[in-house]
Amino acid sequence: MRSVPDRIRHAISFEIIGLAIITPLGALAFGMPIADIGIVGIASATVATAWNYLYNLGFDHAMQRMTGGTQKSMAMRMLHAVLFEGGLLVALLPLIAWYLGVSLMQAFLMDVSFAAFYLVYAFAFNWAYDRLFPLPDWQTAPDAARG
Repeated sequence: MRSVPDRIRHAISFEIIGLAIITPLGALAFGMPIADIGIVGIASATVATAWNYLYNLGFDHAMQRMTGGTQKSMAMRMLHAVLFEGGLLVALLPLIAWYLGVSLMQAFLMDVSFAAFYLVYAFAFNWAYDRLFPLPDWQTAPDAARG
């Protein structure tokens, strides 16, 4: 399992890179000032960073208990990303509607758009992170199991 410093590096790097990509794209896509999207992005990233740490810790403990390890197959990576984004979507909807002064439906559509981006991004980021910072027990596993 990953150490606390590794989990912190993972969560912070995930949010910084994601924020750098999504802020200008969100401002452009929704026709809103980049500063407003940036503030929502920073607040969302703060919530998401805490959620990222807690969710991944819980997910790894659940995997450890259920399978005896933390290696994720392709299907498990997809489930991991979908559950993460679903939980975050529920948490961020009121924040987006309130700060941007939009209806809950508009906030939902914006949040779903951000979640769609982050769904793909989370999958790619976590795959790359696992390759850049593999756990020692993963280095001896057969390539087929490393998905």
